Amino acid sequence: MSARNKRFLSLAGIVVPTALFLTGCSKVSGLGFEEGITSVNDQSLSLWQGAWIAAGVVGVITFILIIWPAIFHRLKKDSPEFPKQTQYNVPVEILYTVIPFLIVAVLFGYTLQKQNVITAKTTGPAHEISVEGIQWSWQFAYPEAGSGAVVTGTPAQPPTLYLPQGEKIRFTITSNDVVHGFWIPAFMIQIQNLPGVTNHLEFTANKLGTYPGRCNILCGRNHTQMIFSVKVVTPSEYKNYLETLKASTV
Repeated sequence: MSARNKRFLSLAGIVVPTALFLTGCSKVSGLGFEEGITSVNDQSLSLWQGAWIAAGVVGVITFILIIWPAIFHRLKKDSPEFPKQTQYNVPVEILYTVIPFLIVAVLFGYTLQKQNVITAKTTGPAHEISVEGIQWSWQFAYPEAGSGAVVTGTPAQPPTLYLPQGEKIRFTITSNDVVHGFWIPAFMIQIQNLPGVTNHLEFTANKLGTYPGRCNILCGRNHTQMIFSVKVVTPSEYKNYLETLKASTV
């Protein structure tokens, strides 16, 4: 077997197992996120996984292109010849221009598709909740329980946002001072609270449990204290919670 063939087999021995590892599994890891928690996860998770797989493939190929010359084309001590230099290789230059463009275009296309689904507004969601960012906490209002059904947190006592399992909620996102970021990491959700602007977000929480939330926009001195909890409960428990809020405002 020629030396060139041996090198090709060595390269294939690296690339093929890596490609199989990244793309050949029947169930790809969530890479830090859990499947099926919310309707947003259902859309975002595959995009997140695909981006990491693409990055992994590109990273492996780039690593090989860097290591290959260093190992197989280094100047031998007993050879006075300088390695052959290649300049103005038009096909190669076109290739390394077109490939990144295609990668960005594909990622942009899938991102736009998922974004349109996530941000789509429906008529008549089951519930409505208002989320207002304030320095330095959060205020959650539940219109179903009356105009006074408002939960206001403080840095010392972070508030809890209650959500019903399996029922769509429309959030009205506002701020009364500076820019904040309404972020629930486990839900793969982030939207900005902008002064003078009303944003909206709709999603369905599908898995019972308690999840951390926080502000992810540097909003001032006590930014790190702008935390809250999200508690996903059964529809009957959510109804009881609304009744509790209604009774407390009477």
